[in-house]
Amino acid sequence: MAKTEFDEFVAHDVKKQKGISHPVKASTLERFFVKKVSFESLHPNANDEFTFSEIGPSYKIIAEYEENFRHCIRRNQPVEMEPLTVEKLSPKGYLILNGHHRWAAAKKVGLKKLPVKIVNLAQESDIKKILEKSKHDKRVTLDLDEVILRPKDSPYLEKSLNFPFNLRYKQRIRLGIPALFYFLSKNAYDIWIYSANFYSIDDIKRFFFHYSVNVDGIITGAAKKKESDENSAKIEKMLANKYRETIHIDNELLLLTHKNSEEFKEFPLNSDAAEWSKSVIDIIEGLENARISKKES
Repeated sequence: MAKTEFDEFVAHDVKKQKGISHPVKASTLERFFVKKVSFESLHPNANDEFTFSEIGPSYKIIAEYEENFRHCIRRNQPVEMEPLTVEKLSPKGYLILNGHHRWAAAKKVGLKKLPVKIVNLAQESDIKKILEKSKHDKRVTLDLDEVILRPKDSPYLEKSLNFPFNLRYKQRIRLGIPALFYFLSKNAYDIWIYSANFYSIDDIKRFFFHYSVNVDGIITGAAKKKESDENSAKIEKMLANKYRETIHIDNELLLLTHKNSEEFKEFPLNSDAAEWSKSVIDIIEGLENARISKKES
C-alpha cells in the first residue's frame, strides 16, 4: 500500500468516527484480560501524532513490524504482537491509544484480529465531578512513573502488596509515599497523579487503595495528547480555575505556584534520601505555618 493510500485510509477513518463515536467506561472484566478484536473495530486516534498531517506515521517502523509479522506467517507460526492499548467506544469499536504502527503493519499483512488491552482514561465529565465534589482550593501534583513508582532495586521502597494483590500490582512505590499522601489529605490538599503512559484510572485508584491512601485525580496518557485537543484544554482550564495554590513535587524539587500569578517558590529535595517524603512534609508544614502566621498578624 502506497504512503498516500494509507494516509487517505487513516484520514477517512478519523473523519468517519468524528461526531459518532465517543469513549465509554469498560467493565473490570473487560479490562482484566488481553483480548483479540477484529481489525475493523479498531480506529486511529485523531489526537495522536500518528494521524497528524504534519507528522504522520513512521513508515520505517511500520516496515519493521511488517517484516516480523510476515516472517511468522511464512513459517506458519502465530504472529507475536504486543497488545495495542485501546479505549472502548460507543456505539461500537475501540480507539487506539498506543500501537498505531503495529496496527498499520497488521493491515498491510492482512491480519484479521489483533490483541488489545482496554483501559479507562479520565474524561472531562470525570474531572468535573471530582472538582465539584472537592471542598479544597489547594492541590499537589506528582508524576506517577518518575516520582512515585521506583525501580525494584531501589534501596528505599514501601513493602510490596500482600498476596494475591502483588500478582496484579507488581510495581513498587517510593518509601514514605503513603505517609505523604495521608498528610496531604489531612491538610486539605487534593492529590493529582499524572502519567505519560496509558494506565487505567480504575487500576491506579485501586492500587493506592491497597496502601490505604486516597488519590483525588488521575490523568494518564498525557504525553500522547495533542496540545489542541479540546478535551485536554477544557480539563486544564477547569483545574487552573479551581485551585488557588498548586504544589508540584518532583524528585529533586518542590515547586509552589499560585493562581493568576507568575510568582513561584522552589525548594530543593534529595531524590536519593531515605527521608525524601519527610523532607517534603517538612517543607509543606513550613508553608502552612507561614500562612497561619500571616493571617494572625
